[in-house]
Amino acid sequence: MKNKKVNPFYKSTAWKKCRLVILERDHYLCQPCFRAERMTTANTVHHIKPLEDFPELALSDENLESICPTCHNQEHPEKGRRKPEKAKKRRATVMKSPANPIEF
Repeated sequence: MKNKKVNPFYKSTAWKKCRLVILERDHYLCQPCFRAERMTTANTVHHIKPLEDFPELALSDENLESICPTCHNQEHPEKGRRKPEKAKKRRATVMKSPANPIEF
């Protein structure tokens, strides 16, 4: 198992609150998948412009998007434990049901 060092920023209260706001804004849906017309649940918030290169954008909502583990591993193959092609996406099931009849 690799010994990964976590940036202390990701443990900050400001990041935790911002992360939750972004996930809620995006309805917990992976935005790259959504743009490709796929519904995939997201559990990660991704910095579009890397935090290391653009620390001033760390909490900027324009630089953040909800993303699924598979897409995040594709963005950062060096950080993923699994190869991107083997990772499975979780897809939300969309169910259609008829409206309840109105009884008077």
